[in-house]
Amino acid sequence: MIKRAFRFLTLLSFSAGLAIALPVMPIHAAGGGGGGGGGGGADPSSTSTQPGATKSTPPRTTHRAKKSKQSLFDDPAFAKGYREAYATIYDQHDYTSAIAQLHALGHDDFANVANLIGYSYRKLGDYRLSQVWYERALKSDPNHVLTWNYYGLWQLEQGNRDQAIYHLHRIAEICGTDCSEYRTLAAALDQPPGTGLVY
Repeated sequence: MIKRAFRFLTLLSFSAGLAIALPVMPIHAAGGGGGGGGGGGADPSSTSTQPGATKSTPPRTTHRAKKSKQSLFDDPAFAKGYREAYATIYDQHDYTSAIAQLHALGHDDFANVANLIGYSYRKLGDYRLSQVWYERALKSDPNHVLTWNYYGLWQLEQGNRDQAIYHLHRIAEICGTDCSEYRTLAAALDQPPGTGLVY
C-alpha cells in the first residue's frame, strides 16, 4: 500500500513538474530518444506487445505507424524476413543472428527494425549500441511505444530510475496506463533496485 502511494505521489510530482515545464521547453527523452505509436512489429493480426513475448508474430502498431510504414509489411519478402528475425529473438533467443537478419532487411531506420536491433544488443549486454538503436527507432517514430518500453527498461538497468519514470510517463501519453508496455515498465519500477530484470 505504501509502495503504491509512493509511486502515485512520484508520478503525480513528475507529471506536475512536466506540466509546468511544458510551456517553457519541448519534451525530449533521455539521451535524445522519443517513443512511438507502434508496438515492436507491424503485423496487425498480432495481439501481443509484451517484451520478450514468445509469440512468433510481431506486436501490433497504431494507425499512425501503419499509414507511414505499412508498405514495408506489404512486401512479402520484408514481412517474412521480419517474422523470422522476430522468432529468432523471442523464440530462439539468438540475438546475434537476429541482428544480422534485421540488417539484411535493408530498413535499419524503420522503427520496428531499429527497436529490435536495440533490444538484441541490450540482451547481449552491449548497452552503448543498444542505446544508439533505441534512439534511431525513436527518431524514426517518436511515438513508438515498444521502444519507449524497452528503452525505459534499458534506463532502469543502467540505474537511471528518473529517466525510466520519464519513459513510463511517455508511454502513458501514447497508449494510457492499461497497455502492456506501461504495465511491464511500471512493474519493473516497482522492483527493488538491483533486481535482475528478465525483460
